[in-house]
Amino acid sequence: TLNGSDVSSWADSSTNSHDMTQSTDAEQPAYNASTGDLTFDGTDDNLASSQINLTGALTIGIRGNFSSASGDTILGDDDASNAFLKLQSTTVLRIRVAAGLINFTLSSGTFGDDYLVITRDGSDNVNAYRNGVAISAQQSRSGTVRIDNLGTNTGGTFFNGTMKEVQIYDSTSAELTTNITDYLSGL
Repeated sequence: TLNGSDVSSWADSSTNSHDMTQSTDAEQPAYNASTGDLTFDGTDDNLASSQINLTGALTIGIRGNFSSASGDTILGDDDASNAFLKLQSTTVLRIRVAAGLINFTLSSGTFGDDYLVITRDGSDNVNAYRNGVAISAQQSRSGTVRIDNLGTNTGGTFFNGTMKEVQIYDSTSAELTTNITDYLSGL
């Protein structure tokens, strides 16, 4: 939903009603109609939703430009400075679950115009992929993933960059990962 050229709401296309909204005009990300991107300014732009709790398997896919996002939260929670998905630096993707932090470090290059896919299976094995390739070795983390914010967390590390798509699932499978990867690569 547009407020001029800014986004006041990004509707959840599932039946779960986790619409991402922002009622404060100055904190709404800008929308670029020609590219379909939402631009977050790194200062205060964000969208919030009702609480999403992922307790088991999950798959999350995001397409965006992360080249300016060093230390920025992509997906966060407003409870205890929780940032589920954060670019710790230009080469490190950090994931936080209740059992602790996981850092996935690129073997070469830096984050830029990429698509990211995060999976956790029923045995708590967590994988992170950049443009369809595993970022680093699988790690294990149990516990709840809490998300209620796009572009920040309660600690105020705001995202600086663009996002084109965000997909969140409470399941995982090779087929789902492939379908998300194929879709995001085409955006």
